[in-house]
Amino acid sequence: MLHLSRLTSLALAIAIVIGAPLATAAEAVKPAAPASAAATVPAAKAPLPLEELRTFAEVMDRIKAAYVEPVDDKTLLENAIKGMLSNLDPHSAYLGPEDFQELQESTSGEFGGLGIEVGIEDGFIKVVSPIDDTPASKAGVEAGDLIVKINGAPTRGQTMQEAVDKMRGKLGEKITLTLVRDGGAPFDVTLARATIQVKSVKAQMLENGYGYIRITQFQVKTGEEVGKALAKLRKDNGKKMSGLILDLRNNPGGVLQAAVEVADHFLTKGLIVYTKGRIANSELRFYADPADASEGVPLVVLINGGSASASEIVAGALQDQKRGVLMGTESFGKGSVQTVLPLANDRAIKITTALYYTPNGRSIQAQGISPDIEVRRGKFTTDVDSENYKEADLTGHLGNGNGGADKPTLLTKAAAAKARPQDDDYQLSQALSLLKGLSVTRGN
Repeated sequence: MLHLSRLTSLALAIAIVIGAPLATAAEAVKPAAPASAAATVPAAKAPLPLEELRTFAEVMDRIKAAYVEPVDDKTLLENAIKGMLSNLDPHSAYLGPEDFQELQESTSGEFGGLGIEVGIEDGFIKVVSPIDDTPASKAGVEAGDLIVKINGAPTRGQTMQEAVDKMRGKLGEKITLTLVRDGGAPFDVTLARATIQVKSVKAQMLENGYGYIRITQFQVKTGEEVGKALAKLRKDNGKKMSGLILDLRNNPGGVLQAAVEVADHFLTKGLIVYTKGRIANSELRFYADPADASEGVPLVVLINGGSASASEIVAGALQDQKRGVLMGTESFGKGSVQTVLPLANDRAIKITTALYYTPNGRSIQAQGISPDIEVRRGKFTTDVDSENYKEADLTGHLGNGNGGADKPTLLTKAAAAKARPQDDDYQLSQALSLLKGLSVTRGN
């Protein structure tokens, strides 16, 4: 199973603070023989580190003899395995039976929790992104918030497992998170744990001729859902659209194959993404087919610091192939691939096996994707010119010489009063303005 989310390993394994979905198929990817480039010193023939093994055994004995409470061998060995994997990188992890099951179920888009994805920064638990339409997003939790307390207990210095365990609980129970935003004063947010049903694709017409598709996560059926969304937008518009906005902001990633399918909806040829690793089956290349579900519509892709992994695959492919204009802020920079390998007794390990590269050979790992046009978040208000009047408001005004309808102030105010997504989203508004400008210059 190729898994491309950006979460810290333990948070990924726990459904209460959900990471991105995991699997591209029901069958896990198992390691093949080492690639020739890595086969000069086969790991199987390397001598055992006897001194280190003696130290390990001695530490176990000392813990069992001297620790304040009795600890059994099973617990010590399981903790040793967890440490072995978690110290490789932030995304590798040991998954016990419950964690493994929850990680598999997350690909269906339904799970229990708060609806936030978290990581660790400077010893604090950090919100990487809230998931749309969940308790966290509805309560106003934002990407970048630091969780400094959980139910009044400080989180600084806690391990990810300790923090996650405190955030877990029964559905319906409330939990209070103390957050710090942008270095400001701490404030409390109380959330009720709920069953999270994530709809990965949302679509609508913003204005006549201009469509909008938002992808919240890359789940198994996301590629198919984007195809249906494109068809519906085309039908709702009655003809080929003048422009489309693909919103990948705060999308933590997910299924690799879904990212490939989404990119393929907008590309007709060429490489989409390739991966490189040490094992033979980690060398993968994905190409676009000639079909074009988007009909070549002018495209703006929105990204930000919450766009990671599978989101960066799509954005990188569209940018390299000059299929769309990337707008927003720099992406997260998670460019590694995790493979979930089942073990005995319903356990598994999730281990980083490859890095992925954009069509032009860019590794995004720890760098991210820079937008073509940088537009930071902003708040703006639309002022209605209520005090001034127009010619059409004057009693006895002349009619339009070409027979056009009058446009008095009242009609303008009524139109402005109708809420639209772009009215309170500065980045989305700028993307729509760019599409309109492209439409004008192209004579559409």
